[in-house]
Amino acid sequence: MQVKEYITGLQHVGLPVQDMELTLEFYRNLGFEEAFSTFNQGSRVVFMQQKGLVVEIYEQEKTERIPGVIEHLALDVTDIEKTFEIAKAQGYEILDSEIQFLPFWKHGVKFFTIVGPNGEKIEFSQMLS
Repeated sequence: MQVKEYITGLQHVGLPVQDMELTLEFYRNLGFEEAFSTFNQGSRVVFMQQKGLVVEIYEQEKTERIPGVIEHLALDVTDIEKTFEIAKAQGYEILDSEIQFLPFWKHGVKFFTIVGPNGEKIEFSQMLS
């Protein structure tokens, strides 16, 4: 088995921002609607959706603010435990020692993150039902 067998598509793109309200207004003007909002470690997190594209917008005190910088992209998977096992077995650089959980969405989400060849973060994520 390979990791790709559990991926069903792009879940979201993670965008750290310094000015949440300005960013939300910008994405609303592009037709995005708020799909979910919460706080994580004291920072506001808002998922904005436009058809099949979801952008996770979260506040950070400092951001790079250079063209092309996206903090991470998240891929939907059908089985987070098996995907994690395979990623470890295939030798990916995994940032998490174990699968993580956040109480986002209705029933929470499990995820882990690997590092790509250019330092980019790829999150494998399973929304719980």
